[in-house]
Amino acid sequence: MNEEVSSRWTRSLALPAAGFSLAVIHQYLFLDNRYGVSYPLFTVLFYAYMLYFAKDKIRKPVGAGYAGMTYVFLLSLTYSMFANEFFHNLNKLVIPVAILLHLTYMIGAERPNWDRFSLVFSMLDHLIPQNLRHWPRIIEVFKRASGQSEEGKDRGVLGKVLIGLCISFPLLLIVLMLLSSADGVFHSVLSKLPVWLSNVSLVEGFIRTLWVLLLGMFFFGFVRGFLFPHKDEDATRIWKRPEQESRELPDFRVDSIIAATVLTSVNIVYLLFVCVQFSYLFGGWQGVLPSGETYAEYARRGFFELIMVAGINFIILLGLLLLGTKGTEKLNKAIRGLLYLLAGCSAMMLYSAYTRLALYEEAYGYTTIRFLVHGFMIFLGLLLIVTALRISLPRLPLAKCYIVLGAAAYLVMNYIGMDAIIAGNNIARYEVSGKLDAAYLFALSDDAVPRLIEFSHNQNGMLDNGLREKQWDQVHTNDKWPSFNLSRHRAAAELDQYFGN
Repeated sequence: MNEEVSSRWTRSLALPAAGFSLAVIHQYLFLDNRYGVSYPLFTVLFYAYMLYFAKDKIRKPVGAGYAGMTYVFLLSLTYSMFANEFFHNLNKLVIPVAILLHLTYMIGAERPNWDRFSLVFSMLDHLIPQNLRHWPRIIEVFKRASGQSEEGKDRGVLGKVLIGLCISFPLLLIVLMLLSSADGVFHSVLSKLPVWLSNVSLVEGFIRTLWVLLLGMFFFGFVRGFLFPHKDEDATRIWKRPEQESRELPDFRVDSIIAATVLTSVNIVYLLFVCVQFSYLFGGWQGVLPSGETYAEYARRGFFELIMVAGINFIILLGLLLLGTKGTEKLNKAIRGLLYLLAGCSAMMLYSAYTRLALYEEAYGYTTIRFLVHGFMIFLGLLLIVTALRISLPRLPLAKCYIVLGAAAYLVMNYIGMDAIIAGNNIARYEVSGKLDAAYLFALSDDAVPRLIEFSHNQNGMLDNGLREKQWDQVHTNDKWPSFNLSRHRAAAELDQYFGN
């Protein structure tokens, strides 16, 4: 019986030991290092740690859980493949939140649906209260694992380890002195240890130790929060009173006559606007602009207004689809037709805004913000298509469709190579107009360097000075292997090849 208890507590010791080991790896990979290959590497280790100790909690079926894990890994992989600072900074928040939400869905006690806000509340519960309540457990685990049982009959494993270390210390000193005298190479290796220790300051040592302790306790408490969740039954009863369950929900449906009147009014205005847009954008009036405006001025003035109107239409569509309408079937059928018309007018407004932005970029150049706005408008268009499908398919799960589209769109934007595309578009604009903002091009990340090298080579070294500055910055950046990034490595290699180094 004592052997079974000792074996059980030895296994329980593996959880905090693995947590603190993971914390040591974390501070080694990330302290004083830029994000690079270290990020996907640590993501894999963290998932291995969580899923190994919580393997009995993995939600069935496992397909959706592993799909989410693949998505998180692909996002983390961008730190080793691309150098775009915008998404690197944004992913510092997005990836940890995605990991917490995914683990809560995959091994959480409540197992909430991933298209409900309850998943967020459950994630916060595991992140803070469920985590912190297990921190004192670390002391008990080490005490029991060290043999300090309630009977106190033996000194245990930990005490014996400490005695062994005390005996080994003078013995190791003698052995090291003999080996150092016997081999010159081994002596040179040992002589470097004091130099390495002198480079580690007291403050740095304190920060590293505190880092490992706090993060190790967080990892330990986070896993145990999933293994042994605390449930407040009294609080659960408060939200499940019989009188509240039997109460009928009020009818929030919109009256069909009111909905039809509103939709008819706004659609008349939108149809007139769409006709005017066709005249400008497709040459019905031969492209004559009001008041002698240029296309750039025309595009800049109406872009944000169109986006706001499209957003209002989107809210009207969602409101009527989610709340529903009450009236005769004939009138509800007419409302569905008006909703389709509203969706079509909204799509036309988005296309008009998209075209205006393209005109503005032709006049003033391509930037990160304008590229992101382009992507956001395409994303809104996809949401609009899904919303239009919901008009005739009442069972279509809008929330799940929106979440999947949003996650997929964000992943595509991470992998599309935004800076390289921006550089290429500005170069193409230069070939047409002769205008080029070289300073902005060099402000882009290393993803754009191959395009800049190709352009400078074709233009007889037009950008060579700026490229030499980029090469100088890379030479004087002493990155360690955890900071390895494929885009930065490729840029450095191509710069060296271009300048003949």
